[in-house]
Amino acid sequence: MPTQPYRLAAIVLFAAITPTILMTAPAVAAQLASQWQLNPARIGDLFSVELGAMSLATLPAWFWLKRVDWPSAALVAALVFIVANLLSMLADTYAALLLLRFASALAGGSLMIICLASAAASANPGRVYGLWVMGQLIVGALGLLVLPGLFGQFGLNACYLILAGLMTLLLPLAKAFPAGSSVAQASSGSSLPGSRCKAVLGIGAVLGFYISLGGVWTFIGALGANAGVSASHSGEILAIATLMGIAGAASASLISARLPRGMLLLVGYALMAAAVLLLLGQPALLRFALAALLFKFSWTFILPLVLACLADLDHSGKLMNASNLVIGGGLAIGPAVAGRLIEVSGGFTLLLLGAAVITLLSLVMILTSRPNYPTELEPV
Repeated sequence: MPTQPYRLAAIVLFAAITPTILMTAPAVAAQLASQWQLNPARIGDLFSVELGAMSLATLPAWFWLKRVDWPSAALVAALVFIVANLLSMLADTYAALLLLRFASALAGGSLMIICLASAAASANPGRVYGLWVMGQLIVGALGLLVLPGLFGQFGLNACYLILAGLMTLLLPLAKAFPAGSSVAQASSGSSLPGSRCKAVLGIGAVLGFYISLGGVWTFIGALGANAGVSASHSGEILAIATLMGIAGAASASLISARLPRGMLLLVGYALMAAAVLLLLGQPALLRFALAALLFKFSWTFILPLVLACLADLDHSGKLMNASNLVIGGGLAIGPAVAGRLIEVSGGFTLLLLGAAVITLLSLVMILTSRPNYPTELEPV
């Protein structure tokens, strides 16, 4: 099999499987409540552990990313992921399940870092990151469609067995990742002027982007309910929004190399800010639907472009490793800050205005962080 499509398949498929539990959180949470009789606090803790472990995988990666062969690291992480999911089927206490989900997410986070760093070393990172996002959304949508029926027949173990089985099928793809040492050597002489300051701006842009989207998306159902949108209509709109998310990532993948990235970033961020502002006041059903669909499309359209900007600044994988931690941090900070803003103001106006400002601030930072000239990378 040719190296280039083989490596692209490895990046997209590994990155699609590892966050499945988080992408299918509503279905998994409902099953945990009914099968394990867990209260909301314990369910929340379990998902926080999964998200936290995926983000914390960044810390050991600072050590091994430039010292360990990436295909070997991917193989070890995939095997740990498989074993942790198989053992999760045997867990009989909450503490045991918590520990095993931590191990699974830590291995998954390590795989995600390898995928992000490998994509950064490609000739067209925007295209690869677009496929990276699209793969996760497709797996998440299929999981939400299929898992409830499987849970009814086989319980929560069906999810863990499927994850272990899919990762087992992907094991041969681990050898397609580039060797970390070769990427580091290729990037050692390509330091960009002012790159440290630009890297900080780029990471800040990612953090702001995730704080904004995390805060708004977490409470978008509550926003609809506050405006009088029924739960059934809201659910249908958010389900369609998933398809819009896939369309956004696919669009970024298709056109990222054909049009100037700066222009695409301006359009994407403008659409995202417009979607946030459309939610102000008491939006009618049609305006709420337009805002939700536009928000999901613009979010998944922007993300591959932003990650591609980071890839322009650093080809060794270190900056992409940092982005993994920042993404988790933004996803945690956004809802926490948004909830407090809603409580303090007694409504959603302050949240939405703040999210719009942070979105535009993220745009300014990512545009400022861009290097003044393109760099040649390894083709994928």
